[in-house]
Amino acid sequence: SIDQGKPVLIENMGESIDAVIMPVVSRNTIKRGNKRVFKLGDKEITLNNAFKLFMQTKLSNPHYPPEIQAECTIINFTVTQDGLEDQILFLVVKLERPDLARKKTELITQQNEFKVTLAQL
Repeated sequence: SIDQGKPVLIENMGESIDAVIMPVVSRNTIKRGNKRVFKLGDKEITLNNAFKLFMQTKLSNPHYPPEIQAECTIINFTVTQDGLEDQILFLVVKLERPDLARKKTELITQQNEFKVTLAQL
């Protein structure tokens, strides 16, 4: 699927990610000529830019390491009233004050980078 550009769904993930797929999750590619390849085990697989990896868990509040959180977009589908209010508020702020919305996004990105740096120390 990686070389064909097809999406892959891994269901029922736990709180750990198998080391075999870590190069894909972390987008750790090697440039070979004008192509990018993943090294999975002893094989090299050419990356098609249309490839997408989706990981799904049934855990209500999974705790992934900061380096995983920095590499992935985590979507929490457990909806609460507070969560919906936060999402709607963000959309309103984005329309009314795009500068504040950008600042919030920058701060969240910076916080995730700090978590990764802290984990590396």
